[in-house]
Amino acid sequence: MRKFLKWTGISVILALLVAALYVFVILPPKFEAEANLVTDETLLEISAEAKALHQELFIGDMHSDTLLWKRELDDAVDYGQMDLPRLQQGNVGLQIFSSVTKTPKGQNYDSNSADSDNITLLAIAQLQPMRTWFSRFERMAWHGARLEAVAKRSDGQLRLIRSPQDIDALLAARAKDGRIMGALFSGEGLHSLEGDIANLDRLYAKGLRMSGFTHFFDNKLAGSMHGEEKGALTDFGRQVMDRMEEMGIIIDIAHASHPAVAEIISRARRPIVSSHGGVQATCDVNRNLSDEEIRGVAFTGGLIGIGYWEGAICSTDPVDAARAMKHVRDLVGIDHVGLGSDFDGYVTTRFDTSQLLQVTQALLNEGFSKEEIRAVMGGNLLRILRAGLQPMTPTQLQIAKDEQMNLIVDPAEPIP
Repeated sequence: MRKFLKWTGISVILALLVAALYVFVILPPKFEAEANLVTDETLLEISAEAKALHQELFIGDMHSDTLLWKRELDDAVDYGQMDLPRLQQGNVGLQIFSSVTKTPKGQNYDSNSADSDNITLLAIAQLQPMRTWFSRFERMAWHGARLEAVAKRSDGQLRLIRSPQDIDALLAARAKDGRIMGALFSGEGLHSLEGDIANLDRLYAKGLRMSGFTHFFDNKLAGSMHGEEKGALTDFGRQVMDRMEEMGIIIDIAHASHPAVAEIISRARRPIVSSHGGVQATCDVNRNLSDEEIRGVAFTGGLIGIGYWEGAICSTDPVDAARAMKHVRDLVGIDHVGLGSDFDGYVTTRFDTSQLLQVTQALLNEGFSKEEIRAVMGGNLLRILRAGLQPMTPTQLQIAKDEQMNLIVDPAEPIP
């Protein structure tokens, strides 16, 4: 009997060790690889003209969720859609990395409750620091610290962007070494504030320079396009918005409800962005922007990032991404369209960040001029960051808004 109990105990321990090995070592990269697929669908044939132009571009993308996953950004891996080596291969000059801190079970575009959270299980399975297991604020702070750590060990290859002066330094460095790139830290929903506006200052200290108010559910700041109530800004959301504009944190309307988007546009004193998504005119999905919302973003001087996945462009074809970009250009002008990949954001794409030549080629095929392509691929983003990252007083913000109002070409055009 003792021998039997001994072997039974050993068997249980071995089973637990095998289970732990699977859950904590094997499962996280396996889940990530299955969540962020790159298909083997046909890609565009790349011309010599596109290759030459692409190497001259400054490329900036407004949204990636790579920080969500266990692997380090500077690891070269054969799964997922983005890492530092592939960013350099794709000639990316600046990547904005977002922090995802909560997603609901059964996540969908139509209606989600805020009562569940997938990221808690992910944080535990990935063996993240225990402080992040049950705190959305700590998760975002940890993501910011991870990005900073990658920059510190990159030997100058990855540089954090937190001010207009950092952009100037980045451009000067890239003129000498085209492998050097910038990274800016953003947030996918400010439920990470946990209801305390003082946490905004703490996250700013961690590098936060862009954020949306919501993700896939309604929260204390605003309604989500995918929430249950889908309301406008709350009083707390308005307070946070005012503070963000003063601090120099760019406001992102991605995932916000239609009433929240309308209110943000009407209140904005600085350019706002829609960091990742599409337009309803070419892909009639509820998370995409209506023409009225596109005009509103442009009215603030802002920027709309177009993605490459089904929910954004109704396919994974770079031709359809270019069509969405063309619609924005034709509606409000070339200054208001950019890249918003959502790479590593639980999406399936036809190409990864090393293959951004696909977008350059698609834009050429769609008839964009070289100067227009320069603007779309990164020039517009540089302009927005220069305008949005400088802290400003309320008086300075009001003067800036008044100046923006004076730039309206047609005063008869409806203003959101």
